[in-house]
Amino acid sequence: MALRIVANRPDPALVTLPWSTPLEEWTEHVVPLPRGLSRHVVRIVQLPGRGGRPPATYAVKETQEPLAFREHRLLRDLRRAGLPSVTPEAVVTGRTAADGEPLPAALLTRHLRFSLPYRSLFSHGASTDDVPSLVDALVVLLVRLHLQEFYWGDVSLSNVLFRRDAGGFAAYLVDAETGEWRSPLSPRLREYDVEVGCQNVFAELMDLQAAGSLSANFEPRSVVTMLQERYDALWNELTGEEEFGTEEMWRIEQRVERLNALGFDVEELDIVTDYDGDRVRIQPRVVEAGHHRRELQALTGLSVEDAQARRLLNDIAAFTAHFGLGGTDRSLVAHKWLNDVYEPLVAMIPPDVRGRLEPAEVFHEVLEHRWYLSEQAGHEVDIFATARDYIDTVLTGRPEEAVAATETGSSEAVGAP
Repeated sequence: MALRIVANRPDPALVTLPWSTPLEEWTEHVVPLPRGLSRHVVRIVQLPGRGGRPPATYAVKETQEPLAFREHRLLRDLRRAGLPSVTPEAVVTGRTAADGEPLPAALLTRHLRFSLPYRSLFSHGASTDDVPSLVDALVVLLVRLHLQEFYWGDVSLSNVLFRRDAGGFAAYLVDAETGEWRSPLSPRLREYDVEVGCQNVFAELMDLQAAGSLSANFEPRSVVTMLQERYDALWNELTGEEEFGTEEMWRIEQRVERLNALGFDVEELDIVTDYDGDRVRIQPRVVEAGHHRRELQALTGLSVEDAQARRLLNDIAAFTAHFGLGGTDRSLVAHKWLNDVYEPLVAMIPPDVRGRLEPAEVFHEVLEHRWYLSEQAGHEVDIFATARDYIDTVLTGRPEEAVAATETGSSEAVGAP
C-alpha cells in the first residue's frame, strides 16, 4: 500500500520522516519536549523550516486509521468553533515496515508553544497552591465545550495542556478521541462529563501526592467538591434564568457586566415580561468566551490569553489616567501605550531568555514585580527600571519550562494527543 498523507496544508518535510519504522523506535528528528501520558505511542518531532520559516514541531501519535481521521476532524471542528485545542496537521496512512508488515496510522498535531502537561508543571515549580487555578482552567474549558454542545467523554488533567495566563492558567484540549458533537447536549451528558472529570482529577492528584509533588496534608477529595461547585457556578452564571421586577431593570446590565468580567460576551439575551408587565425574566442564549482578548486585539493587534488581556487592558486604563488621556480616542491611546510601554519593555528581554515565557506573561510578571518593588521603596518605581530588575533577578534565573522538564527526567511531551 502506498504511503498517504492527508493534510490541509502539508509540510513537504513530513515525507522525510521514517514512516516505515515503528514510532517507538524513532530517533531521527525526535526532540525531548515534555509530553502528557497517553495510551498510545507518541513522539515529538521537529522538522527544519523552509523558505525562511522557523522549524515546525509536531506531536505524532500512532492509532487506528478510522480513529485518526475521526480525531483529526473533531480537532479541526473545535478549532473552527474557536475552542481552545491543539491544531491537527495531518493523518498518515499506508505505512508498512521494511518487512512488508503494516504499521498503524499516525495523527499529527502542531506543538502548542509555551504549554505544558500538568505533571511537568509540578515537576519544576507548581505547588499545592496552584491546584485551584488548574481546576478553574479545566472548568472553563469544559464549560466552553458544553456551551458549544461538545461532549468530551474523558475529562482529565492528562488530556489538557496548560499555558500560563496572568498568574493563572489557560487549558487546551489535547485529546479529542472520545469526544463528539451532540445537539442538543443533554444535562445528563454534561453531568457525566463532570463526574468523569471529578474521578480522573482525584486519581491524578493522588498520584502527584504519592510522588511528593503535593503536600502530605493536601486533601485531593476536596478538589472533587471544588470542581463540581465551580462548574455549577460558572454554568449557572452563563446560562441561568434570572427574574426581577421592572423597577430593577439595571440588573440586565449588571448581568452582562458580570459575564464580561468572567471573560464572556453575550451575543443574545432572552428578555421576557409577564402578562401584567410587572416582572422580567432574563436568560443568556448565546455566550462567547474571549471578551478581553478580542477587545485587546481590536485595540492593539496583540493576541494573548484572556486573563493576560484583562491585565493589559487594565494597564492601558492606568496609562490613560496617568497621562490625562481620558478625552482621547481609546484606540489612539492604546496605540501610544503599545509604542511607548509594551513594545519597548518586551524588546528589553535578552534573546537567550525569550523562550522562557510568553511576552504578555512577562509583562504581567513585571507589573507584579513593580508592586513588590514600589512597596519596598515607598513610592511607585518606574516600569522600565522594574523590568531591568525583574530580568536580572527573576527571569534570567528561571528555566525554560519545556527544556527544564526534560532535564528533570520527565517522560511527558508537549502537544501529545
